[in-house]
Amino acid sequence: MPQNRLRVSRLVSSLSSVAESLFATLFPSDCRLCGTPLVNLSRLPVYQPCLTNIQPITGGLCTKCGERVFRPYIHGSEASEARCGLCRRREPAFAKAVAYGSYDGGLRELIHLLKYEQVRPAAAVLGCMLAKGLSGLGAGWIRGPVLVVPVPLHARKLRQRGFNQSELIARVAIKPHALNPAAGSGRLVLSPGVLERRRETQSQTGLTRHQRPENIRRAFAVVRPAEIVGRDILLVDDVFTTGTTVSECAHVLRRAGASKIYVATVARTLKADARGLDLRCDSAGAERILAATG
Repeated sequence: MPQNRLRVSRLVSSLSSVAESLFATLFPSDCRLCGTPLVNLSRLPVYQPCLTNIQPITGGLCTKCGERVFRPYIHGSEASEARCGLCRRREPAFAKAVAYGSYDGGLRELIHLLKYEQVRPAAAVLGCMLAKGLSGLGAGWIRGPVLVVPVPLHARKLRQRGFNQSELIARVAIKPHALNPAAGSGRLVLSPGVLERRRETQSQTGLTRHQRPENIRRAFAVVRPAEIVGRDILLVDDVFTTGTTVSECAHVLRRAGASKIYVATVARTLKADARGLDLRCDSAGAERILAATG
């Protein structure tokens, strides 16, 4: 009996290899990120090196919102005190925001595959990236069960797309095998119905700094307030651009009684790489970009 099982296993493996080769020959496919021909069957049409090239954000970042911070903005002798100009002028509604990578290149294309081309397997990769990004919240941020709230889509958009990409990504990210053990695996509770988008809004892309808050104002509401009173919340979205959307959600959750709001996104837009700029302070201490070095 064991020998028969072994023969069957080898036969299945052999047939699978033949099927993959035949599929690649008859139905050639290219990587959706770089165009390289793919020779193996995969639910995610992306060349593995393209995924490997997607790296986490490094360098000096704002300790509140995760924006790029240049040297003159760092207060004191420790980088842990760094704040961007916006967070210095106005305290965010959330305790801290983190992201895995910069919203450009392969990561941007991978997110678009999920959102606009309905390639759902991309959610698994993006979810694992989000789980790694959670390490940026530091040790001890989970003080008890934390509710994980995906930023919701409007009902019409949800029907059109068929899924909420933020929820799919969050489901993968909070699985025990995806989380860093130090992050408190098992104490993150997905609660996708807590927050609702009641008003359909236009895309924030292309709007001015003053138009964005008006566009999103009063678009969200807490529909199950009893679940969040006194609780810490992890607000999850795919991309942090200007922060207007997550800030509005955080304000709504806080008004409904939530304790602390943390924000985690797979990607975020960043200022120019500080390594490509010569940044100095003038005699009044004001930041000036003197030259581009890259």
